[in-house]
Amino acid sequence: MDHAIVEEHGDIAVLRLNNGVTNAINGATVHNLSEAFDEIENSFRGLVLAGGEKFFSIGFDLPTILLFTRSEMAEFFADFNALSAGLYTCGVPTCCALRGHATAGGCILALACDYRIAASGRKLIGLNEAKLGVPVPFFADLLLRQLVDDRVATDMLYTGEFLTSSEAEQVGLIDLVCDQEEVEQRAIEKVQALTTVSGSAFKAIKSNRVEAVIRRYDRQREAKDGYFLDCWFSDTAQMALKEASARF
Repeated sequence: MDHAIVEEHGDIAVLRLNNGVTNAINGATVHNLSEAFDEIENSFRGLVLAGGEKFFSIGFDLPTILLFTRSEMAEFFADFNALSAGLYTCGVPTCCALRGHATAGGCILALACDYRIAASGRKLIGLNEAKLGVPVPFFADLLLRQLVDDRVATDMLYTGEFLTSSEAEQVGLIDLVCDQEEVEQRAIEKVQALTTVSGSAFKAIKSNRVEAVIRRYDRQREAKDGYFLDCWFSDTAQMALKEASARF
């Protein structure tokens, strides 16, 4: 089964995560998203990233990922970060349509989009890595701090607490909250409106926005990602991750 489906809406593509109710992210998910993403960037004028009604994505597929050796985890983590960076630097406008929860790795994919539109009600978004004994990935940390006030980002990262969609809108993490059945159409309309800007102008403007984050990440990636893996394979984190995995 493909873990990512491309749906055409004129010159806008909806790229939908398709891995069960939770849309947990594993190697196949990253591979399918990366392949679809390359196709979209070359063939469409805008991208909406979407998931399911209950979960946009719960994050990493812990029951699968926890079976990885360190070298396998390093490869998966590098591929996931490359996917996130590709989404962040995408040359066409992007919007994440969050009809359901976006946690951990799911939140990271949402952060990498230009805009985020979420469903009202108790829909949660956030990065809970600290509660599992691992740091938030460096690239995600950089993305979050670019979007929200440093104090807000620090509180989110230190505590690992989730925000509701309305709370996230108040701090600037979510751009618009609306009824669940309207989310994807609003996201398509948001991206469509941005296609009136010439492609070359849009790419130049976006390059100005993303280049400092990408430059800093590239400069420190090896050391930061290595430290993440050290924490991931620590006894404390492995115990917490296995407990979390049992709830999947």
